[in-house]
Amino acid sequence: MQTREQFLRERDPRRHRADHHPSFSSTLLDSIYRSIDEPHPRAGSSHSSTLFRDLRTPRKKHPVAASAEEEEEEEGEDEEEEVRDAVLVTDGDSEMGQMIILSLIVKRTRVKTLVKDKRMANEAFGDYVESVAGDMNSKQFLNTTLRGVRVIICPTEGFLYNIGSLKGIKHVILLSQLSVYEGSSGIQAMMRGFSKKLAEQDESKLMASGLPFTIIRAGALQDTPGGERGFCFDEGCSAKGSLSKEDAAVICVEALSAVPQGGFAFEVVNGEEKVSDWKQCLIKLMEMAD
Repeated sequence: MQTREQFLRERDPRRHRADHHPSFSSTLLDSIYRSIDEPHPRAGSSHSSTLFRDLRTPRKKHPVAASAEEEEEEEGEDEEEEVRDAVLVTDGDSEMGQMIILSLIVKRTRVKTLVKDKRMANEAFGDYVESVAGDMNSKQFLNTTLRGVRVIICPTEGFLYNIGSLKGIKHVILLSQLSVYEGSSGIQAMMRGFSKKLAEQDESKLMASGLPFTIIRAGALQDTPGGERGFCFDEGCSAKGSLSKEDAAVICVEALSAVPQGGFAFEVVNGEEKVSDWKQCLIKLMEMAD
């Protein structure tokens, strides 16, 4: 998994040029610094933001206080009623997962994410994100991971089919490439065969779950700048068109504001239609789908 600086450098190797428009990721992190009213290190400051540094390095707790807090946490685990205000991003190691996480951070959302390497995740996001790593086939680990989670965002295929109960989850958002896989042919179809199977299983599991869900059937995801083009939501568009990864991340996060009564799926690619209010756009698409 990349560190934050590696991620930003690869996404935009020219980011230090004065005449270059800031990258999507740089803009997001800049927003965080501006929101705490302290100088951004890249803006000429000789030191990092104190608040940001404190978030990256948790304060040490007094042994007695720490022990008391641990006991309270253990007692809280046994309570049936719990506060569910977190969004779980299921693949924090992926590029799409990291872009979604950054968007959630800017919205001051409590974020949990599944990763393979917690140390690298902590280096990338610090205390802005609660990273968890383990075996999703373990019921105990699954229960721990989903504790406090209200919404799940799946930026890649393969998570939903392998897990058991999603009790307590209020909304699942799935970024699906199934239409792209189904539109493949020849060698490309063979190479995407396994991914297609996982995507089919995820969608089937979600549709049978009884939970409110949003399936975003995107066109082929591209490494192009987001926010520069409009969109198209026509039926069948995702099999032929493409969508900026940055735009896809924004749509996943904006879908949090429009929770369907049951299941809801729509196709989207970059096109000509401008969207200024994603909540209203998604509500309109829901009404058209009914």
